[in-house]
Amino acid sequence: MTPLKIGACLTIPEIDDHRDWLFDAGRDIELQDFMTYSALTTGFEDRVAAAKTALDGHMGRVGIHGPFEGLDIDNKDAELRPLITARLLKALEAADRIGARQMVLHSPYTAWYQNNIFSFPNYAEKKLARVHEILGPVVRAGEDKGITLVIENIQDVRPETRRALVDSFGSTAIALSIDTGHAQLARRMAGAPPVADFVADAGAQLAHVHLQDVDGHADRHWAPGEGEIEWTAVFRALAASSSDPHLVLELHNKADIPKGFGALRDLGLAIGGQQSKLAESTSSQ
Repeated sequence: MTPLKIGACLTIPEIDDHRDWLFDAGRDIELQDFMTYSALTTGFEDRVAAAKTALDGHMGRVGIHGPFEGLDIDNKDAELRPLITARLLKALEAADRIGARQMVLHSPYTAWYQNNIFSFPNYAEKKLARVHEILGPVVRAGEDKGITLVIENIQDVRPETRRALVDSFGSTAIALSIDTGHAQLARRMAGAPPVADFVADAGAQLAHVHLQDVDGHADRHWAPGEGEIEWTAVFRALAASSSDPHLVLELHNKADIPKGFGALRDLGLAIGGQQSKLAESTSSQ
């Protein structure tokens, strides 16, 4: 199995701690500074400028995590839907201005949806119509800017449901994201397929992966190797995929990035590289 190049999710100030590791190998970076209302409305220009400065000299791929709190992309309130679209368009502007070519958004599908899909007339069709109303202008803007929206599994039980949503747009500006920890939680809590099967189902639509480990109980965002995910199976599925997704460690504790990367490297799954400044300073103490 060929080792894969992985990067990390970081905020602007955190990039410097891992700069050598990220920049020397051109690793994927996902910036997580544009996820909130305040980030998109207060100090926006300064935040964009800071991101461009922090990324100067980086030759890898860049994405951002889009806003999501309170912004359900299938919101039933007709008055709120245009506000959600506007918020996502503002985040897409940020992505474009800093040179990011992906924006992560959250899936609207849950275990409740999956269990009740036949309980209400036209439930699936109405939900999909609301998603198209909200995301349609954002997908078109992504097409114009060359930015892909990647829809991340949150509480999804059936990966093919989210894949069908992406396919329904018929656009190269929307694709799939997989969060390994969320998939594992869905497996434990709701009988979802194994994480590797999420990857296999995504196929050529897979454009982005959050790498994080869990214990099967909560959304831990631990370093790979600290939880129960079957990493060899996941990376075997990634290696078999025809796509080339952004692969980024999304850890609560950014100081664990070297440890998580090292665990994957030691399994022969990740391409090796230099330690970050943080890892070097920690090992010298």
